Amino acid sequence: MKIIEQYENDYPYPSCLISWVPKNGSPLHVVCAVGDGFLWLITAYFPSEDEWMIDFKTRRK
Repeated sequence: MKIIEQYENDYPYPSCLISWVPKNGSPLHVVCAVGDGFLWLITAYFPSEDEWMIDFKTRRK
């Protein structure tokens, strides 16, 4: 797992995008935030090769 993007200006709490690629599975992206003593799971999705490079950590331009 690795934080690949941080969104400091998100409201109500700053959030980040985490990338995880299991050894025998599909890559997964999770956006979450920490605030008021909780971990907030905002969304989770399977990243598209159209938007992400093969490492699934770098956005295509």
